[in-house]
Amino acid sequence: MEETGRAVVVGAGIAGLLAARALSDVFERVAVIDRDVLTAGATGRRGVPQGPHAHALLAGGTAALEHLLPGLGDELVAGGAVRADLQHDLRWYSGDHRLRAGRPRLEGVGVSGVALERAVRDRVRALPGVTIIGACDVVGLTSAPGRDLVTGVRLLPRADSAAETRLAADLVVDAGGRASRTPAWLEEMGYQRVPEESVEIGLACVTRHYRREPHHLDGGLGAVAGFHPGTRRGGCVIAQEGDRFAVTVAGVLGEHPPGDHAGLLAFAESLPGGEVAEVVRTAQPLDDPVRMSWPRHTRRYYERVRRFPDGLLVLGDALCTFNPLHGQGASVAALEAQLLARLLAHGTDRLARRFFRAAASLVHGPWSIGRGTDLRFPELGGRRTAAARLVAAYLDRYRAAAAGDPVLGGALVRVFALTSPPARLFAPDLVARVLRHRAGSR
Repeated sequence: MEETGRAVVVGAGIAGLLAARALSDVFERVAVIDRDVLTAGATGRRGVPQGPHAHALLAGGTAALEHLLPGLGDELVAGGAVRADLQHDLRWYSGDHRLRAGRPRLEGVGVSGVALERAVRDRVRALPGVTIIGACDVVGLTSAPGRDLVTGVRLLPRADSAAETRLAADLVVDAGGRASRTPAWLEEMGYQRVPEESVEIGLACVTRHYRREPHHLDGGLGAVAGFHPGTRRGGCVIAQEGDRFAVTVAGVLGEHPPGDHAGLLAFAESLPGGEVAEVVRTAQPLDDPVRMSWPRHTRRYYERVRRFPDGLLVLGDALCTFNPLHGQGASVAALEAQLLARLLAHGTDRLARRFFRAAASLVHGPWSIGRGTDLRFPELGGRRTAAARLVAAYLDRYRAAAAGDPVLGGALVRVFALTSPPARLFAPDLVARVLRHRAGSR
């Protein structure tokens, strides 16, 4: 593959770093720009507020990450991360129903977002031609006279706010997260407003880490309890590196988890299954609770924009944000970077149109899962069509049936894990199993 020119990536989170990895196959030089100071230590940073919270790589993301950075999974495990079978080592609760485990094995990795980002950054920094620059704001785009071609970025180093500079590029990739400025920059350049959809879920999380010992959860590695109508509470406990559990409890629509031990325990005891409460009750706390708020989830429909400049892409949370309790963000970012690498192998001609169309299909599944879950709450606005209500009713029955049927449970976990599309849940063989359960429960 012939290399050419320079690419610039806005944002040095997981999405930006993996995009840089994909770009390094084609571009001689790749610069990754981030506003934060990027130290070698495994500490959190302001630009990644979800970093301290419970985290895991889902099966789809694990496979994509391994394709982009071969051997990274082994490196993470050697550093203390926990390799897990997502169907058998984790307990999944959908509403009040615990899903029966299915087959085959679904491999995921329990690793903190901080440790994952550090490992990926170290690997990407070592790639020939890749430079990672911290403490620098990208304050705008540069373009050709007709504004139909992005030619680079405008930079403002944080150490000298008066010293704005320009960095030329043949391709700019915005991986700047949910605070992405690309929609505003495009409007300043005379382009139409990017269509978007937001769900105002009002998520509030509290996370604390605990010492993990062999007797906890009967040797299991975690549990996930999702939100459902009738309760605005959810949570998870996930094994992480350093012999730790990360416990994250969350509320939506005004339900705010408390940060003191007694309040955290009472909140955890209200969740199904008892695994989260067991860890809070019996394990040694290792740090103070950390809070995070996530007001909304947003999807930007760049594939619907009729006119778009050459030389620009958007991916990661800048394209679509997900409920962090679902753990999809890093895995979707890895899948998007894998998609970018695949498209670049066929050249850069019409790259934005090809990428946005393919990425729309990629994010549709996890977005529809999260949005469908959120819209089950009647308090949320948004139009519910007759078809949407029918789908919601079917999925309620599906979850109840999956509590006793490992085929249904396994299929649902594979959708959560990003290895099967949501449409799989509506396949005739699974519909028949749901209906048989419905008939047998009368």
